[in-house]
Amino acid sequence: MPPRVVLVTGVCRDLGSRLAGVLSADPSIDHIVGVDTVAPRPDQKAALGRAEFVRADIRNPLIAKVIAQAGVDTVVHMNVVATPSGAGGRTAMKEINVIGTMQLLAACQKAPTMRKLVVKSTTAVYGSSPGDPALFTEDREPRAQASSGYAKDTVEVEGYVRGFGRRRPDVALTLCRFTNFVGPTTDSPLMRYLSLPVVPTVLGFDPRLQLCHEDDGVEVLRRATLEDHPGIYNVGGTGVLLLSQALRRLGRPSVPVPSPAVSAVARLLRGTGLVDFSPEQRDFLQHGRGADMSRLRREFGEVPRPTAEAFEDFAAGSRARQVTGDVAAAAEQRVLDLLARRRTAKGAVGA
Repeated sequence: MPPRVVLVTGVCRDLGSRLAGVLSADPSIDHIVGVDTVAPRPDQKAALGRAEFVRADIRNPLIAKVIAQAGVDTVVHMNVVATPSGAGGRTAMKEINVIGTMQLLAACQKAPTMRKLVVKSTTAVYGSSPGDPALFTEDREPRAQASSGYAKDTVEVEGYVRGFGRRRPDVALTLCRFTNFVGPTTDSPLMRYLSLPVVPTVLGFDPRLQLCHEDDGVEVLRRATLEDHPGIYNVGGTGVLLLSQALRRLGRPSVPVPSPAVSAVARLLRGTGLVDFSPEQRDFLQHGRGADMSRLRREFGEVPRPTAEAFEDFAAGSRARQVTGDVAAAAEQRVLDLLARRRTAKGAVGA
């Protein structure tokens, strides 16, 4: 039985508004409610279609009233923020991700009409380390638990979601762990990093990148909402690209940075506002990560497209991001100056 009333959180983020718009085009759904703390931009408002926007904060218990009044039977939780800059700081980010999820799940638990919950998660829960398996399966535990940032928040979110599943076994639960998104309109730390005019890399490392095209991500979420696919799924393209291969396809020059200088370079880039790097993102750019898509392909078929094909759309598209102008030039020069100072200091010590 298809859902009748769907609530989408984080609807004023690009993927959230696109999903709400796609669902609004399905005549089998009677009503779609999109919630967020900010009003949609004009382009997002147009993308929402017939979806009703409600300005609400999932951190507030009043979200239960929204669910009850609309008679929501399906919730798609998209409002897990990946970067502090996207939330107004690390404290606000954690509150939105963890406290917001707790309040939302509490509201869902009380709703007698609830029958399905779909949660957007990330393969970042597996971490990145030199001892990782070639491919993480959904039941494989990470070698070390995340200690900070987006990955730690998402591990906590998934824990609360599993707890909800135990308390409400009558609700079908689908948890999608996405790889890094890529596409002509994707704005993420990885896409901004790859779009720098000169890309700093970690000396001696060539990490694996596994990607999910933004269109395919929306399609998987659409099908998870309309169809019955309970369980946990890694979601992304098959195959990987090495960072060096991705940079060659983009035509971007790179600057190898010794490991001791990586944190300083990351702080410089964060200070310019061009790229927001967290410790787990720096680990990812050393070791990379791969996830097994066998379960996804058994349930969803040939979606998403392979990593190389998804990346090609980003690389070849006219809207592929490239940071330009005085700010980018200044950031590049600051990185080069930092590396030069470190080489000079190292030479002085050696003398």
